[in-house]
Amino acid sequence: MVLPRISRRVSKLSQVIAQLNNFPVFSPVASENHFSTTNPSSISLKFRVFFSTNVVQNPKLSSSASIQSHKTNFGNHRSRSRITQAEKLLFNYLHFTRNLRFTDAEHISKNSPLFLKKLLSKIDDDEDVTRSLGKFLRYHPINEFEPFFESLGLRPSEISSLLPHHLLFLSDDHLLLENFSVLCTYGVPRSKIGKIYIEAREIFSHEFGSLHLKLDAYEKLGLSRGTVVKLAISCPSLLISDIDKDFVNVLEKLNRLGMEHDQIEEYLSSKISYNWKNVLATIDFLGKVGYSDEQLYNLFKKIPQLVLEDSGKRVYVLLSRFLKLGLDRNVVYSLIINNPDLLSAKGAKNILRALEIFEYIGMETEEIADILSSHMEVLCLCSLKGGKTVCSELKIKKDSLREIIKQNPSKFFSIASKKQLKRSEHILSQDFHRIRMERTAFLLRLGYVENSEEIMRALKQFRGRADQLQERFDCLVEAGLDSNAVSSLIKQVPMGLNQTKDVIQKKIDCLKSCFPLTSLIAFPAYLCYDIKRINHRFAMYVWLRDRGAIKRDMSLGTILASSDARFVKFFVDLHPDGPVMWKKLRSASS
Repeated sequence: MVLPRISRRVSKLSQVIAQLNNFPVFSPVASENHFSTTNPSSISLKFRVFFSTNVVQNPKLSSSASIQSHKTNFGNHRSRSRITQAEKLLFNYLHFTRNLRFTDAEHISKNSPLFLKKLLSKIDDDEDVTRSLGKFLRYHPINEFEPFFESLGLRPSEISSLLPHHLLFLSDDHLLLENFSVLCTYGVPRSKIGKIYIEAREIFSHEFGSLHLKLDAYEKLGLSRGTVVKLAISCPSLLISDIDKDFVNVLEKLNRLGMEHDQIEEYLSSKISYNWKNVLATIDFLGKVGYSDEQLYNLFKKIPQLVLEDSGKRVYVLLSRFLKLGLDRNVVYSLIINNPDLLSAKGAKNILRALEIFEYIGMETEEIADILSSHMEVLCLCSLKGGKTVCSELKIKKDSLREIIKQNPSKFFSIASKKQLKRSEHILSQDFHRIRMERTAFLLRLGYVENSEEIMRALKQFRGRADQLQERFDCLVEAGLDSNAVSSLIKQVPMGLNQTKDVIQKKIDCLKSCFPLTSLIAFPAYLCYDIKRINHRFAMYVWLRDRGAIKRDMSLGTILASSDARFVKFFVDLHPDGPVMWKKLRSASS
């Protein structure tokens, strides 16, 4: 009686399982025949286990994807677990067995995943990690430099060439550990020390205490610890020997321009290595070109990559090309200030390619200068084909391409561009001919004769849009000068209007503080002098006049036009305290 009941229940249960899992249904006869030779209690237990494990806990048993996912998750979990155990074993080995500092052992063990996988490959997958790997580490010393260098951010290809041939243990290289510890304690991120090691391995051979003294020496220059850390990462060569004289000279020059030593930190990048000798040469080059301290300060403040990125080589190449074309340095200054993109790697490359095309087709220097002045932004963005390629594709000669550029630069950019520009729709819409006509209309209002040689020369000298030139003209009129007088003044010194309105206003205000405004008519070149030179000369002149050292009023030209040596001789030295005051005035604004 018991067997039939059990058989019926098992039959029902088998039907449920079959419906859930698409298994074939057991027939009652088959069940009875089966149970006639099998222990009922064991079969019941097997079904209960099967049901509870595979149906209740995992109702989607029929899905192969689910099974695969389960296996994958289990494998990932198992892999992570093995890595974690290997981390602990490596930490214990480095700290307790090899006596490395706790923080060093912890960082190495947590930041050397490739080495950990290499360790795990030494034991079978089914072996207990703690027992088997622990045993391996007891009887097989590892090359500790491998996980050490990996934890510093180095790649395997770099590590292989750095491993010492005669050492296995980090503790055997006392100077390496000592200098590594100094850098860590000072604040250099461990992940950046690998870069330092690659670029300046000599640092890690310094005698005890030597590296710390070098770091302190840079702080004594007036640099913060954060700045020194950035310098150590970007220019580790600074820490190889004594303080780098070129770097010190760069700091002094920037300080003379009005920048604090610590301001350089915000312009440094740990991804760039700087050649301070080249940076210094670039600053000197800009000074020799004729840029004033104020202009250099503005350039560096707005575009620090001017001398830092590519260690100044890029600006040296571009500026040399611009000056060779005959562009005035003040025009170049405006181009750089208004188009900082030209100093990017891509911008510089595009401009140089454009210049090659212009020279290839024989454009005049003045024509090239006009294109640069009016279309610099699109030149920075536009990657052009070669001049020979453009002529070949259009089946035109050089002079025809030259005419296209002169008449409609926008069309040239469109046909010569390697690809469609994303940001240039509004730029390419600018019509070079329209800009030139508007500038001509402005000059006609000043009194120039249309189509005369005089107006042609003026068009080559004036820079900027007509509305900008008019704004600067109006600034002089609003200051109190007659419009006819301003027109005459501008004809004598066209460069006076190539400055911004703000600069012109500063010079007018400075002039009014010491001289009548009408003195500008007698000496219109005043507008072309640097504002710092004006301030120094005027302040010294007023100081001497107030003390009776100068008996009569001096002309504006006499004060400004003389060289520094003549000014000192004929003005500063007129009073016994003059040299001291002159030095004080110059250092106050440096």
